[in-house]
Amino acid sequence: MGVVQHSPDPNWPLAATLLGESALPGHRAVGLLGAHTCLTSVTPRSKTSTPEAIREALTRFSTWSYSDQCDLAEHLSVVDYGDVENPDGDDARDRFASAIAKFDDSLSLRIFLGGDNALTWHALRALAGPELSSYGLITLDAHLDMRDGVSNGSPVRQLLDEGLDGRHVVQVGLADFSNSPHYARQARARHVTVISRDEARRTSIEEIAQRALAIAGEGARRIYVDIDVDAADRAAVPGCPAAAPGGFSADEMRRFVRALTSHPMVYALDITEIDVERDSADQRTIRLAAVLVLEALSGVMRREE
Repeated sequence: MGVVQHSPDPNWPLAATLLGESALPGHRAVGLLGAHTCLTSVTPRSKTSTPEAIREALTRFSTWSYSDQCDLAEHLSVVDYGDVENPDGDDARDRFASAIAKFDDSLSLRIFLGGDNALTWHALRALAGPELSSYGLITLDAHLDMRDGVSNGSPVRQLLDEGLDGRHVVQVGLADFSNSPHYARQARARHVTVISRDEARRTSIEEIAQRALAIAGEGARRIYVDIDVDAADRAAVPGCPAAAPGGFSADEMRRFVRALTSHPMVYALDITEIDVERDSADQRTIRLAAVLVLEALSGVMRREE
């Protein structure tokens, strides 16, 4: 776990102070687990820990949500479960299962920090165990992730192969010139719902979120959300190797995460596809990821007791 830096101003609490080793009495609890998957990436990337960089970036923000007039620190605490060691190793399934077994049953949300998109496969299969078919999945991603083989380009296909029901998988933000007709046919054949970037431009991101929730969560399913940051416009996320021009704005990414996590059926969320070594000097990609964590916490606070 990273070193938490405390603000010298007691009237300006830093978001990093939300992280602790246990939940505070009387506070809603959210779990945080890092896993820097990187070895099976289609685009080679560095081993520099993205989870640690995101934790550090939380020192750049406060705990106060102005739009909700809510201080997260007064109502919520984040239990930091550390990182999964060697998450790409041969025994990754056991490592993830052991880490997730430490989660407290009272957690309102579980947040996983990648790493590349291989994290989605590792985390969801470990989280769901034999109940994978009873989960729904929402991805915000420029890519279908239906590739053959085992890589950060295949987690959705791998999860479908292991029993996830494609009728409750919704993929939002699919970009032009970032996929292939072969894998698009595979997604249709598995009954996956695809909402393209072009379609998303025609309505609000909140309406897209509600549509995705209805499909993924039909039958009161637990929903896992994968936020692949390369769905954002490349100008906003230079640290995402596969991001393309014309993706979602940073504001749309933030609003989408808050809209989804406001729903109690959203059980877990991951943030993936950031290479710290590729980020800009101002850390705009890492800082967006940190704000997405805070938006997820704000979403939890919007849930009714």
